[in-house]
Amino acid sequence: MNKDHPEVKFGKTGILIINLGTPDSTSWLDIRKYLKEFLSDRRVIEVNPIVWQIILNLFILTFRPSKTAHAYKQIWRKDTNESPLLYYTKKQSSELSKKISDEKTIVEFAMRYGNPSIKSKLIELQKNGCENLIVLPLYPQYASATTATVCDEVYRTLMKMRWQPSLQIIPHYESEPLYIDALVNSINKKINEINWKPDLILSSYHGIPKSYFDKGDPYHCYCHKTTRLLKEKFSEIEIKTSFQSRFGPQEWLTPYTDKTIESLPSEGVKNLLVICPGFASDCVETLEEINIQARESFIDKGGKNFDLIPCLNDNSDHIKLFEKLVKKYL
Repeated sequence: MNKDHPEVKFGKTGILIINLGTPDSTSWLDIRKYLKEFLSDRRVIEVNPIVWQIILNLFILTFRPSKTAHAYKQIWRKDTNESPLLYYTKKQSSELSKKISDEKTIVEFAMRYGNPSIKSKLIELQKNGCENLIVLPLYPQYASATTATVCDEVYRTLMKMRWQPSLQIIPHYESEPLYIDALVNSINKKINEINWKPDLILSSYHGIPKSYFDKGDPYHCYCHKTTRLLKEKFSEIEIKTSFQSRFGPQEWLTPYTDKTIESLPSEGVKNLLVICPGFASDCVETLEEINIQARESFIDKGGKNFDLIPCLNDNSDHIKLFEKLVKKYL
């Protein structure tokens, strides 16, 4: 080999776990930058792009960052100065690395929106000699606005690389037994911690516009499948499905979590547990939208006891699930 040729690393496999994303800080500018990237994704907002960019830049990115910043400030981790989603995704990557990393295998994490970006991590893994790449999108239930947009960004990055690794993307895992078991374990753990008996467990998933479902997106079905499998393993308390985090005037998947929670006390449900199976890590949607806003709403409407079952985060059975998903492709 030519002595002037740069050293080329080779022969390794890169595992990249990818979460939704997070702003770098709670500052207005960082929140705006994050929202601009997120809301400019054509998979997320399926509106005429010219019209949407006018609405986005003139109105949404002028007014929404302040509201979003307020939400993030309430749940931001002061000890590590980062969002909970970033904190737990780092921990998941670290714990998975302890399970499967060796001299031939590298585990890393990235964010679809914000930092560290998918592009930066793919380039880093390739430079470190990863000729095989295994991507795990941290979305148990497939949706085009989540899993598919991760795939889009991975493909876009690879299209511009001179030397590409082989690629395998781990699909949705909404019915994987280890996933269902981990959720049931988290329910039992919370019930053992509280000193009251829930009348109902609300299984709240992130919503999508109903029009996406009408066009063939299978997400709605996967969410109901997860709840059904949960009920088969845990039948002591009734579990109902709802959908949260709707945005804009159009109809989204129903029933809406916020409306459901407001109405439950008048229907005799005074003691409520909420679980969010679609989120791999606690984040602004679980910690602020559910554990702060929804809690206040439930108590204001006459509810007595409310609690949120934490996401699976870096629980050992969650890491065991990731290990099984990844090892199929190693």
